[in-house]
Amino acid sequence: MTGELPGLVPLAPVSVTLLIPGVLRRYSADEAEVTVAADTVGDALEALFERHPKLRERVLDRSGRLYPYLLLFRNEHELERDGLASVALEPGDRLDLLAAAEGGAPEDAGNLDTRDVRMRGFRERATVESAREVAFGGLAPLAAEEVAVSACAGRLLAEDVTAAVDVPPFRRAAMDGFAVVAADTFGATMYDPLRLEVADESMPGPGEPPPLDGGQACRIMTGARLPEGADAVLMAEDAEEDGAHVLVRAAVTPGKNVGQVGEDIARGEVVLATGRRLRPQDAGLLASIGHHPVRVRRRPRVRILVSGNELLPPGEKPGPGRIVDSNTPMLTALLERDGGELESAHRLPDDAEAIRAALAAKGADVILAAGGSSVGREDHLPMLVRELGELPVHGIAMRPSSPTGLGRIGDARVFLLPGNPVSCLCAYDFFAGPAIRALGGRSTDWPYAEASFSLSRRIASRIGRVDYVRVTVADGAAAPLAISGASILSSTTRADGFVVVPADSEGMAEGDEVRVRLYDVPA
Repeated sequence: MTGELPGLVPLAPVSVTLLIPGVLRRYSADEAEVTVAADTVGDALEALFERHPKLRERVLDRSGRLYPYLLLFRNEHELERDGLASVALEPGDRLDLLAAAEGGAPEDAGNLDTRDVRMRGFRERATVESAREVAFGGLAPLAAEEVAVSACAGRLLAEDVTAAVDVPPFRRAAMDGFAVVAADTFGATMYDPLRLEVADESMPGPGEPPPLDGGQACRIMTGARLPEGADAVLMAEDAEEDGAHVLVRAAVTPGKNVGQVGEDIARGEVVLATGRRLRPQDAGLLASIGHHPVRVRRRPRVRILVSGNELLPPGEKPGPGRIVDSNTPMLTALLERDGGELESAHRLPDDAEAIRAALAAKGADVILAAGGSSVGREDHLPMLVRELGELPVHGIAMRPSSPTGLGRIGDARVFLLPGNPVSCLCAYDFFAGPAIRALGGRSTDWPYAEASFSLSRRIASRIGRVDYVRVTVADGAAAPLAISGASILSSTTRADGFVVVPADSEGMAEGDEVRVRLYDVPA
C-alpha cells in the first residue's frame, strides 16, 4: 500500500473479500463487498482504494492510519491498528470494515446489525472532530423554491437578482411644488419674485402631463411625473399662487428636487447576490423592481422526536415520576434560529414500534431524536436507526453529550441527542445545528458572538475529551459554573455563555485568556 501503510511483507497474492459498512457505501457506488487479489491487509485496502478512490480519505487519516472511529476485522477477529498493513492474508479471508463508534461489546463486533450498547456501555467513543466529519460529510444546500415577495424576508436568496427596469422609471418630483424650466427662475428672490403661468398640474398615478413651455409652471405633487420641458421643481415654500400665475421667490438649478430615471436602481444592475439572507428592506426593493416570485433556498424540514414514559407536554406541571418535556420547545426554537422548518414534533412512550414508525415516516430532511439514545434498557433509538438506515457514530468523547449518535435513514440525517437538557443543547450546537444551516445554504460557523475574557477560576478537563463548560461573565472575567450536571437546564439560563476545552488540553488555568461564546444576541 504505497505511501499509506508502511511495513508490507511481500507474499503471494490471494483472493480476499472486503465488506464495506453502509455509512461508506455512497463512496463505493453502493457496493457492499469487493473481492480483490492481495497478499496483505495493506495491499487489500490499496486495491479497494484503486477501485473506489473516494474511500481513501474516509478510511485513512493524513498519516495513513485507520481513523479511530473505524475497526478492521479479519474473519471476525479485530486487527490491532499498529502493523495491520503487514498482516498476511490467506485465500478466502474476509475483511470487515466497521464503525467503531457504534458501541457494543467486543463479541458483538463481527455482526454490525446485532450490536447493542444497552446495559453494556460504549466500546469506545469517536472524537468530536471525526464525528463532525460524519455529521457534515456530503452536505449540500437543498434545492431552490419560489416564494412570494411578501414571504421572502429571512430566507436565503438562491440566485442573483438583476433589475429588469429602472427605478424610478420616469423623472419624478421629489417635493411638492411646481415643475419649472430652471432658467426661468434665475434672478428670482423673496423681495423680487418672478411670475410664471400655471399651465397644468401633475399628480401621482398613471397619465402624462402635457409638455411645459418657457415661462410656464406645472403644479406637481411628490412622486408625480415631470412634464417634458421641465428640468426642476420649485418647492411650494418658495412659491405663491396668484390666480392663474405663481410667484417664484427663489431660483432653482437644473435637476433640483427631481428624481432622475434609474437614480435608485438602474436596469441591468445586480441588486442582490446569491446567498444573501433577505432583510425586510430587501423585500421592499424586490417589490419595487417587480421581481416576483423570489427563488430562495428551501428550508430543511426537521422532525423532532422525544421519547420517555415520564414525559409530560409543555404547559403541565411535573409530579411524582413525571417531568415536563423541555427539549421540544428548546429544539423548536433552535432549529428556527438556524433556518429550519418544523415538519412535525412527536412525544412518544418508550415503545420500540411507536419510535420505529416515527423514524421511518417520510417527509423530513433532518430528524432530531432527543432521549433514548444512551445505554439504558429502554434506549431503543440506536438499534432502530441502525435497523432502518445506518448509524456510523454512537458515543463521542465529549462532556456532556457523550451518548450522541449520528446517522441516516434514507435521505434524512438523524441526530440522536441525549435526553438531559444541557447535553441536548450541547449536541445540537456541535452537530445538528451546523448540519441544518448547511442544508439551508447557511454557514456552519457557531451562531454566537465571541469575546475574550480571563478565567477567574480554573477549568479541569481530560486529554482526549472535549468539554463544553458553561460560564458566567462579570467584571471582565469568566467563571465556570460550579454545577456540572447535564440535567441542570437552569445552568444554561444562569450562564452568559460557554467555553469549549479542546481534546488536547487538560484544562485551563486561572488567569488564562479564553474565548467565550455568548448565548445572548444583542437586543
